[in-house]
Amino acid sequence: MDGDNNEAKGKAGDQVMQNPQALAALQDRLDSITHSPCVMDSLPPPVRRRVKALKNLQVKSAHVEAKFYEEVHELERKYASLYQPLFDKRKAIVTGAVEPTDEECEWQSDHEDEELADELQNKASIEEKKEAETEGAAPENPKGIPEFWLTIFRSVDMLSDMLQEHDEPILRHLQDIKVIFSGPGEPMSFTLEFHFEPNNYFKNTVLTKVYKMKSEPDFEEPFSFEGPEIISCEGCEIDWHKGKDVTFKTIKKKQKHKGRGIIRTVTKQVPADSFFNFFNPIKVSPDSELDEDSELTLTTDFEIGHFFRERIVPRAVLYFTGEALEDDDSFEEEELDEGEEEDHDDDDDMEEEEEERDSKSGEAPPAECKQQ
Repeated sequence: MDGDNNEAKGKAGDQVMQNPQALAALQDRLDSITHSPCVMDSLPPPVRRRVKALKNLQVKSAHVEAKFYEEVHELERKYASLYQPLFDKRKAIVTGAVEPTDEECEWQSDHEDEELADELQNKASIEEKKEAETEGAAPENPKGIPEFWLTIFRSVDMLSDMLQEHDEPILRHLQDIKVIFSGPGEPMSFTLEFHFEPNNYFKNTVLTKVYKMKSEPDFEEPFSFEGPEIISCEGCEIDWHKGKDVTFKTIKKKQKHKGRGIIRTVTKQVPADSFFNFFNPIKVSPDSELDEDSELTLTTDFEIGHFFRERIVPRAVLYFTGEALEDDDSFEEEELDEGEEEDHDDDDDMEEEEEERDSKSGEAPPAECKQQ
């Protein structure tokens, strides 16, 4: 009897394994059994009541945290006025409006350069003089630091992805980028100001992008609060000179008349990829739902705004030299790579030890050991 029962169970098991629907139903049942129940459901009612009190305290804590971030914003605004004279001096040097003094130009690595052999220094100066005499002009001394901001745009992946070839001549006229924080009592926000010298592309001297922020817990999901977040952004209208708008391109399309067979060429403008689309972001109403592509575009826009504010503007010279790019590299990835190499080396050492043992014993390792 037991043998017959076991055989019947085996056949039933085989049928289940061969039936996808039955297998899925079995998996759902197993999941419902293995998943642990909610902690709250397992607690006695008096304890559950006290946990609810703790959750109310957590909500109050989130509101206190929101006030903390509001004061942080005020502190940022206060220190922005202390940073600004330094950034103004940076702009003056970049544009060539001010020539820094010898003392201001002295940098610690210069002392290392002074330790170079006099012979090499003399040789270099002789070669420079020969080149100057050959060209009939003095060594090049351009104004300020040419293409300062354009170089940064080219170097930073997040910005170079937006940069198009037709944007580069325009960005050569970019003189400065500023971050302006909202004033006391105003809704939390920050504005990016892109300052341009007069140029042949547009009439604006300043292009702006405003990022509006929220620093309060959501009523429906208060525990999701992790600090201020950007909720929307507004660009500005660019007053392009005629025929200079790089955010559109002109295409020609041939059309054939159905009856007469006459062919005509129609010219129309279509949107073009350009960094300057940055100033025309997606408009979002509070009640509207975005599709997946629009949501991704908006999220990327918010990330770029934060990156300008937190990294590019405060540390511009280090992005120009490339030093900040090295800092931005993922240190964890480097450690992981090294760890993987070390693990790989350990595996090689183990294999060598096994081979040595096998050669001494004169026996081949079992097949299952080889597979492992």
